[in-house]
Amino acid sequence: MAIAYGVPGRRKNPTSLLWCLIGWLALASAAQAAPKRLLVLGDSLTAGYGLPRQDGFQSRLSEALAARGLAVTLVDGAVSGDTSAGGRARVTWTLADGADAAIVELGANDGLRALDPRAMEANLTAILDALASRHMPVLLTGMFAPPNLGASYGAAYQAVFQRLGQRPGVVFDPFFLEGVAAVPALNQADGAHPNAQGVRVIVARLLPLVETVLSKVPTR
Repeated sequence: MAIAYGVPGRRKNPTSLLWCLIGWLALASAAQAAPKRLLVLGDSLTAGYGLPRQDGFQSRLSEALAARGLAVTLVDGAVSGDTSAGGRARVTWTLADGADAAIVELGANDGLRALDPRAMEANLTAILDALASRHMPVLLTGMFAPPNLGASYGAAYQAVFQRLGQRPGVVFDPFFLEGVAAVPALNQADGAHPNAQGVRVIVARLLPLVETVLSKVPTR
């Protein structure tokens, strides 16, 4: 007679094993899901001009998204001093590494240089067309022209953003510096660029809009 030593084993339930396997595969799939890639195509306001890197717009936005539990990689396409023409010239190669959604923050330098709003509209339209051809949802942030350029110029300038903000696939924010412009405590000494606290204000205000844009990216 054979003698078995040890504690008798319990018969495994095949159904339980199946559900365990399904759960493990779901967790593994979620862990391996690639983060969404968010392009920031802008100028000094999104490049973090005058600030330590960790205090700039992109660093603070990345932190805010992570705090919301969102896996997002920011693609830095912001160049200080850039105009809408500069953004148009480099949008294609900026997208070479791929992106799922975009923030377009351009036009401030067009206004500072009193460039023709019609040319700015053509440039921004070309940028939005390039992003739309890749089925990318976009957050378009607007700007106001310097008041010394006159009411007529200011109205034509602002109307560009209002028109483009109505495009399909675009989430529109009328003024990137809302709540920060002309507030000395939130700006650097030049009065034009937000300081670290000003950046925090901007990021907190834009975060829900950024989340809306990211929610439009199809799940991979």
